[in-house]
Amino acid sequence: MAFTPLHDRVVVRRVEGEEKTAGGLIIPESAKEKPAEGEVVSVGAGARDEDGDRIAMDVKAGDRVMFGKWSGTEVTIDGEELLIMKESDIMGVIA
Repeated sequence: MAFTPLHDRVVVRRVEGEEKTAGGLIIPESAKEKPAEGEVVSVGAGARDEDGDRIAMDVKAGDRVMFGKWSGTEVTIDGEELLIMKESDIMGVIA
């Protein structure tokens, strides 16, 4: 099933964080936080301004992004856990 978000929404796949700390300690699964970094899977066409014109999206599929810890709604599409969030929840693109 193909899924395309509407308006200014973005579908993001979380990217797993590091398994070890900088000092070399292994982080157990129960102590890990959900990563706030991901890869954009799909983007909507963009919101509309007051005149009805589309506002272009700043992110595109394939971009690696940083987002807030509690951003988005978790969904399962084709057995894969993804996040759907507004573009404004994304803090920036990682180069």
